[in-house]
Amino acid sequence: MKMNSVFARRRLNRWLAACAALFFIAGAAWAGQGKGKEKKPPENQAPPLRPPENQVIDREISEMMGAWQVGDTNMLHKYYADDVSVVSGAYESPLMGWQSYVNAYALQHKRMGPLRLDRRNTTIFVHGDIAWATYQWEFTAVVDGKPLGARGHTTLVFERQGDHWLIVHDHTSQVCEAPAAPEQPKPGS
Repeated sequence: MKMNSVFARRRLNRWLAACAALFFIAGAAWAGQGKGKEKKPPENQAPPLRPPENQVIDREISEMMGAWQVGDTNMLHKYYADDVSVVSGAYESPLMGWQSYVNAYALQHKRMGPLRLDRRNTTIFVHGDIAWATYQWEFTAVVDGKPLGARGHTTLVFERQGDHWLIVHDHTSQVCEAPAAPEQPKPGS
C-alpha cells in the first residue's frame, strides 16, 4: 500500500507542476498581449496641440538652411516644391523647378569650403494655405580658396500641401555695400 501512495504522490506532484507551468505560461502570454499596441486616448482628451503655423515655418526654415549648409540635397528637397521658382542673388535668369535649382546649387556648393549662414530678423505671415517669410542673412565661407563674406535678404513663399509647408518661391538678394565717399580736399590746402 505504501508503494501505491508514493506513486500517487508523484503523479499528483507532476500534475500540480504541469498545472503550475501551464498557468505560468498562460499568464505570461496574457500579460504580453497588451505590449506593442497603442493605447487609445480617452475620447474626451484633445489630440496633441500643433504649434502655431508661423512656428512650424520658422523651424522648417532653420532645417532647410541646415541642409543647405551641409550640402544635403535629399533633405533640402524636403522643403522645396518640385515646381519651385528661385531668384538668386546673382544677376541671372530665375531658376524654374527643383531640378534646375538643385543643379545650380550643387555646382555652387562644390566650390565652397567651410561656410556659415546666419539668419536674423525673420518675419512670417500666414494666410490660409499660403505663407511668406522674409529675413536677413549673413554668409561667410571659403570660396575657390578665398574668404568671402556677404549679407542680404531672402523672401520665401510657402504653400501648405497636406501637413507640410513647401517653398514654392525663393527670392534672395545680396546687399551691395556702398563704397566709401572719397575724401574731400579741405579748403586752404
